[in-house]
Amino acid sequence: MPSPSPHRRPVRILLVEDHDMVAEAICLALERSPDLQVVARAASVASALADARRCEPDVVLMDRRLPDGDGVNAIAGLRALVPDVRVLILAAEGSGSVAARVAETGGAGLLLKARGLKELEDSVRRVAAGETVFSQDVLGDVLGRLTGRAPGVGANLTPREREALGLLGEGRTTAEISEELGVALNTGRNHVQRVLEKLGARSQLEAVTIARREGLLE
Repeated sequence: MPSPSPHRRPVRILLVEDHDMVAEAICLALERSPDLQVVARAASVASALADARRCEPDVVLMDRRLPDGDGVNAIAGLRALVPDVRVLILAAEGSGSVAARVAETGGAGLLLKARGLKELEDSVRRVAAGETVFSQDVLGDVLGRLTGRAPGVGANLTPREREALGLLGEGRTTAEISEELGVALNTGRNHVQRVLEKLGARSQLEAVTIARREGLLE
């Protein structure tokens, strides 16, 4: 890799990752390139917002799952603080619906962690240059969703069913869900059953797993 031009500063990166070993590995990989510079590390959404305001990075490299929230939901806040910032989401697994949320909220892309550190370096450079980067695993799906050709999983859930799903995500029983929604037990069971059917799940646990993967639950 040639040295950066003396007239062009390195890409300034804010890394947001709550696992120390993963963060350290990413930092080492990025900083071995003279054109990339990690200016701050954060381990939560709140810290990322504070560091973004202080450092004004070019790129925020952000884990999707953080202790205080979903990295995708933080994109708008980061861009409000630093309008020109490019936010690249890192995820252990991805789906078209999550990638579509990234694109719809102004994110610069979504990269799966399994893709490797070399691809991560290249992706940071590309988003800093104004490109949008999505892992090939989800690219076709996200294009379909953004153009309206492929509805997202759970798109047909009613508001009531979404409430029931949210309570399932909190570990509530069917009886507790019925009480929380203010409906009879049989009605609560029907809501939960329709959630399972619409998500293609065979159990409440599987429904929650699918919902989390698809970005329907934080």
